[in-house]
Amino acid sequence: MADLFGYHALQLGLPDLDALRANRMPHRWLGLDAAGWEAARRANPADGATERLALSTDYAALPFPSESLDLVVLPHTLELSADPHACLREVERVLVHEGRVLICGLNPASLWGLRQARARALRRFGLGRLFLPDAGEFIGYWRLRDWLRLLGLEVEHSHFGAYVPAVRSPAWLARLGWMDRLGARWWPIFGAAYQIVAVKRVRGVRLMGAAWKAAPAPQNAPVTIANYDHFTLGSKEKNIESR
Repeated sequence: MADLFGYHALQLGLPDLDALRANRMPHRWLGLDAAGWEAARRANPADGATERLALSTDYAALPFPSESLDLVVLPHTLELSADPHACLREVERVLVHEGRVLICGLNPASLWGLRQARARALRRFGLGRLFLPDAGEFIGYWRLRDWLRLLGLEVEHSHFGAYVPAVRSPAWLARLGWMDRLGARWWPIFGAAYQIVAVKRVRGVRLMGAAWKAAPAPQNAPVTIANYDHFTLGSKEKNIESR
């Protein structure tokens, strides 16, 4: 986040995570939907919200003009959204040309995803215990890339992490720490969590920089001298003819 520049940034959802803390844009907002607002009120009943809460909004109808935001962060927002397609379309609408969206999600094609799917299947028979909260639905990495491509959002960077199995014991997590060190090299796309940074590309539009240098002072153009010589020469010819 520290290397993404602009003027206006927005985080949608997950108020417990301050994703814009390291960002240096002058205007930064946190937006929550109705469910996120209630969660924030339960977490902090004193004032009913968090310190960073700026607005309560529907993710599919953001109160921002088109092409007005430089950065939008979606930390597990699409997974918890009732209509992730509409949310992503709205994000594309409010992004400026060359604006960026950062998406965090959980990978169903991972050891965490397999354990979660197995636990959900066993729950039908009254067995099993969920490793992750039973909220939302995982969105596959390649499936999300297809959604971004259809909206004209070009994937600029992607990163996977959390390669250890879904275990709760700290001792086993320490024993299996070698999987995190080798996973990025040997099985990179099977990390339990992923991040995607996508850029809004618009055909036929070129981003122009600011004109920091002053325009040079005008100088005598050669064409003025040429016209002056031509005019002087024509006057001399007329004088000769009259004589």
